[in-house]
Amino acid sequence: MTDFGALEALISQQVIAAMKAHDPERTGTLRLIKNALKNKAIEKRGPLTQAEGEQTLASMIKQRRDSIEQFTKGNRPDLATKEAAEIVVIEEFLPKALDEAGLAKLVTEALAELEATLGHKPGLKEMGPAMKAVQAKLQAAGLRADGKAASELVKKALTVA
Repeated sequence: MTDFGALEALISQQVIAAMKAHDPERTGTLRLIKNALKNKAIEKRGPLTQAEGEQTLASMIKQRRDSIEQFTKGNRPDLATKEAAEIVVIEEFLPKALDEAGLAKLVTEALAELEATLGHKPGLKEMGPAMKAVQAKLQAAGLRADGKAASELVKKALTVA
């Protein structure tokens, strides 16, 4: 999707389709997405860009992953399952997430570029610049990845270095 307005229109169409299909879980999740995007636009006092919309959806996924972790610890698998189902619906509207092998390759490339810029092999002290380089490469490629997984891969690569 290039235009963010098209994403909002698509979500509205999906809400109607889910209502007609009598799918209350999907309808509820789509309405949550629509409200989150609308609230973000109100907060910004203007229309959202594609990147801002994707960032909003990504934060919704992160919230649900945190909830799943808490529900699992609290022995509430029913609620964890509901949150996992919501993640599946939200991910439909985001670019495909990079798998672990692809992310590892991207981290290696970003660290090699950072090493060339710094003039020495980056260590744990350069965790911040290394993460920024990885995020920049992800954005440039139009991809997305789980921040926690990216952080762990960068940390592992920097400690090996």
